[in-house]
Amino acid sequence: MKVMLFPGTFDPFTRGHKDIARRASKLCDKLVIAVMENSSKNPPLFTPEERVELINLSLQNEGLDNVEVMAWGGLLVDLYQKLGCCASVRGIRSESDFRYEEEQLLGNRLLFSGYDAVLLPCSGDLALISSSMVKAVGYYGGDISTMVPTEIIDMVKVKFLKGRT
Repeated sequence: MKVMLFPGTFDPFTRGHKDIARRASKLCDKLVIAVMENSSKNPPLFTPEERVELINLSLQNEGLDNVEVMAWGGLLVDLYQKLGCCASVRGIRSESDFRYEEEQLLGNRLLFSGYDAVLLPCSGDLALISSSMVKAVGYYGGDISTMVPTEIIDMVKVKFLKGRT
């Protein structure tokens, strides 16, 4: 069974993440979306458990029976080995994303020589969407409806409203 890992902070999950998950799920027998902690992206908007819930809600009507979502607080390569993955999946929006992902790939290979990654270019209309952009626009009450899956838009908006009060 070919297991692929789609790791990220997903804070929050975007339409771009959803697109990569949908497409990656067709490349393997099982896709594990791993909600990761990232100490350089503090403080997170959502807890890991909330992010798992948001992803599950975003994908619930997609018919992706081979997708599992979980939180992971350790090293990516440890989870990769534990699950017996053949590759990690990463979305690429730009040349700078490619350079970053290449560095991550090489760094992970230093920790586990069997680590590999598949880099999927994002769909053109999603190239400018990032979790950081969602947070920047949402914080000031801007329209994030084109950036976040419709299934979770209200939950994300509520989080921004709570953060401003």
